[in-house]
Amino acid sequence: MSVWVPGDAGAASNKLHAPATLRNRDAILAVLRDALPSSGLVLEVASGSGEHAAYFAAALSHLNWQPSDPDPSALASIDAWRVEAKLPNLLPPVMLDAAAPWPVNRADAILCINMTHISPWSATLGLMEGAGKTLPAGGLLYLYGPFIRDEVETAPSNLAFDASLKARDPQWGLRRIEEVSAAAEARGFSLDRLIEMPANNLSLLFRKVAPDGL
Repeated sequence: MSVWVPGDAGAASNKLHAPATLRNRDAILAVLRDALPSSGLVLEVASGSGEHAAYFAAALSHLNWQPSDPDPSALASIDAWRVEAKLPNLLPPVMLDAAAPWPVNRADAILCINMTHISPWSATLGLMEGAGKTLPAGGLLYLYGPFIRDEVETAPSNLAFDASLKARDPQWGLRRIEEVSAAAEARGFSLDRLIEMPANNLSLLFRKVAPDGL
């Protein structure tokens, strides 16, 4: 879960900072380097502060990066980080609510970090639905965050985190991988890889399945 704080003194007033970004960005980047296509557009859903977008766009200059978020304060922060970064492949952010119609019609990969547990289940379903309409066959849908797995013991810290989320909003909470995968499969995806990440997080890599006969 992102905890936003103002940017450093002297930074643009709209910039927000999510401390977890500094802790997880390199581990995520290592996965993305291997999984993302060699060219094209990456749509980041729920970009939050915009720090991941700026960091990944700088490291993956062969890809165009489209950040998005439904929160106006997040959009302002994303744009502040974008302006500071001065990267030609980092596009202006767009307002995108995962559970509503999307303003982006096509992308070669979709990235969503730390959203599924701090939003209603309808947002995860909307993410799957939108990704199914936006990605080509073989396209990557990448999810990162804490999840619960059947028959795998959940770390006590994740259980406590889950309880705190549900106390804040009963619609929030850690999602079960089996339920997320079933929702993805119903919308044309298969779980390609599950990668253990630091701090009891996971990377889930889904691929859009080609229609029969293609």
